[in-house]
Amino acid sequence: MFAQPTKKEFNGKIEKLSKELDAIIKHDAKIEVIADGFGWVEGPLWIESRKMLLVSDVLNNTVYKWTPKKGKEVYLEYSGYTGTVPRTEELGSNGLALNHKGELLLCQHGDRRVARMNASLDNPKANYTTLANEYEGKKFDSPNDLVIKSNGDIYFTDPPYGLEKGVNNPSKAAPYQGVYRISKNGEVTLLVDSISRPNGIAFFPDEKSLLIANSDGEKPYLYLYDLDKDGLLVNGRIFQNDRGTDGIKIDKQGNVFTTGQGGVWIYNKKGVLLGKIKIEGSTSNCAFADNYKTLFITADNNLLKVDLCPHCPKS
Repeated sequence: MFAQPTKKEFNGKIEKLSKELDAIIKHDAKIEVIADGFGWVEGPLWIESRKMLLVSDVLNNTVYKWTPKKGKEVYLEYSGYTGTVPRTEELGSNGLALNHKGELLLCQHGDRRVARMNASLDNPKANYTTLANEYEGKKFDSPNDLVIKSNGDIYFTDPPYGLEKGVNNPSKAAPYQGVYRISKNGEVTLLVDSISRPNGIAFFPDEKSLLIANSDGEKPYLYLYDLDKDGLLVNGRIFQNDRGTDGIKIDKQGNVFTTGQGGVWIYNKKGVLLGKIKIEGSTSNCAFADNYKTLFITADNNLLKVDLCPHCPKS
């Protein structure tokens, strides 16, 4: 479905550590480059209704789209920073998601907020509504990744990566890095303030538990939390501690795909490492498509594709 004439095989390999991987990744799957030339590519989002993938180029303040027919195209400029004062660091959008109305939500590093695009998916414009940009009067640092619960609540992480000079930026308001929730009525709640570099975030299929990645080399943990009846996080514990993780995606069977240095590590829902999609350099995130038959991977300045098992669960 996603093949295109310009694809090329990437210098990587798939390492099987458990027979459980046979039900997840196609046995003869290749790692293919389907687009390149980004600054730092992040936040992949597959939109099934449009058969297109959106990705954030964090360094170039642009969202690109990729389609099987046309490949890589500019989709939305000024995706994360709409100010006029020149600035550096990771100023573009990062995590992307669709809300229940099919509207595009963006974690905007430069503007330090979670925002909704005020335009249709077919006619994107750099016109945004702020969903949240502060907590108790303290401005966010640089919202990074988000996930939307079935009731419409938005859970997101806020590390310092989009701030110029990081934690040493004089405009940094909170003395911690937070994980927050924006409820349906717009109320912002601080859920966790003890994770040093909260990054990727994902619900398990039953939405009874939430996984949060810490992209801190000194504390390279995946944290698992239960949700109480009010949607708050309780019973925090370590799910895995073998490497710092950037983005996370979880399939319908509860298998966890984590990205970071060296590729994509795949765990089952119990935290057992099943295998690796080994890629030189850093991978930032991934996204499922085509009823979990395809995995897109954002890796440094490349966009990659891997065929998953033809018997993987359907959405």
